[in-house]
Amino acid sequence: MEAEIREVTLKIDDKEVKAKEGTSILQAAKTMGIDIPTLCYHKALSTFGSCRLCSVEIIDKTGRKRIVTSCNYPVQEGLTVYTKSEKVIKTRRVLLDLLLSRCPKVPKIKELALEYGVQAPSFSVANENEDCILCGLCTRVCGELVGAHAIDFAKSGVEREVTAPYHEFSNDCIGCGACALICPTNSRRLRINTYPVLEEDAKKINDQFLKGTFDENLGVSSGMFGAKTNIKGQDGGMATALLVSGMQRGLFDSAIVVQRTEGYNAEAVVAENVDDIVKAKGTKYLRVHMLSLLTDLVAKGKRKIALVGTPCEVRGARKIQQALLGEHPDLQLTIIGLFCFEAFNHDELKEAAQKLMNIDIDSVDKTQITKGKFIATINGTDHTISVRELSAAQTHGCEFCDDLTNKFADISVGSVGTPDSFSTVIVRSDIGSKLLEGLEYTKLDVNKEELIKIATFKKSRAKKNFAKIVPSEIPSQPSVASCSPTAKS
Repeated sequence: MEAEIREVTLKIDDKEVKAKEGTSILQAAKTMGIDIPTLCYHKALSTFGSCRLCSVEIIDKTGRKRIVTSCNYPVQEGLTVYTKSEKVIKTRRVLLDLLLSRCPKVPKIKELALEYGVQAPSFSVANENEDCILCGLCTRVCGELVGAHAIDFAKSGVEREVTAPYHEFSNDCIGCGACALICPTNSRRLRINTYPVLEEDAKKINDQFLKGTFDENLGVSSGMFGAKTNIKGQDGGMATALLVSGMQRGLFDSAIVVQRTEGYNAEAVVAENVDDIVKAKGTKYLRVHMLSLLTDLVAKGKRKIALVGTPCEVRGARKIQQALLGEHPDLQLTIIGLFCFEAFNHDELKEAAQKLMNIDIDSVDKTQITKGKFIATINGTDHTISVRELSAAQTHGCEFCDDLTNKFADISVGSVGTPDSFSTVIVRSDIGSKLLEGLEYTKLDVNKEELIKIATFKKSRAKKNFAKIVPSEIPSQPSVASCSPTAKS
């Protein structure tokens, strides 16, 4: 039997209030309509107390007075709280003076500072263009809600900053944009080595790389059809066929693909010939790090590169491409995007498959997700389970992704909208059209209604999850995702 949570009685600004034990002073004040300024607090995340703007003055039962941060100080029986005492106002004024000295041009900081009578910073300004106040909201939302853990604090003191490991392009960022949406100062610093893709970013990518008619559910496209090749890959084998044809015709000389390793594990590898491409055929429903391979290839002098990835990987690839084109204008990136609804963590999938399907996932010959079913084939026998039943094994971040059809690829390939043994193909750029030239395949129409239905469902799921962060402002273009490819290679 669960222990009953008892209530305590305290006073806030001379008003008596009852609150459940464990509630923070900030939460109790909010229930009374008392406004306390905050920058690093968010109700969906753990408290951090870094900005200290929520400081209040308390008097405990012993009569001791002190200043505490209300976001993480719990209510207590008999506690007296003052949210606007002279000492509190003086404390907030000093804090805002420091924040304004760090970020003198940030509108939110300037607005709060003026409210407390701070018109100009009295401390030295190290960087006029600084816009990060080190509140930690971005690191917490990335780790606690999205589960990507792509960014964190580095260094200490005046050199403290938020960054991806080693200041390099992140392999873990899934481009959901949660960090940018939750940031109280709209800091752009994270975009140096991570890839939040919000509406404005999506428009830039569409304008710069894609060509066709825009659809809010399916993205930019200049053609859509079902196709089947003579390659025995995943379903219609189109992704593999496109890679083989592109390599043979010299459209690229290196291709980043995902290859199965020991058991059901997989890793990203660089294919430099047709045999390497064929060896990697078939979909692996696992999140795989591949973006570091892209930057490595560019550093080694490669300029004609292909990449096959899920929406989260493609978002990162496009942002990296934008960043590198200034230094390497001859960089040609060909992106084949896989449809993706969700991906799985290997160890958790192995455990779930053993428990729910009575199979060893490391022994499967092939896996397939179609019509809401996860199908594992072992020695010619299919073992089937609802994808919903495997939700515990889903990779963190999938639920924040609203991109089913891989909207930023040059050409997208997937299993939704076409019958078994066929692939749905969406052409999105001149590069995508060029990939199809001379390729032999059987063609049929796509069930667009089915495709839009699943795409809309995924978009709605992401919208619901983003509402935990910013109820009225969510990405209208791809949000997060570690995604599970429904693509047919």
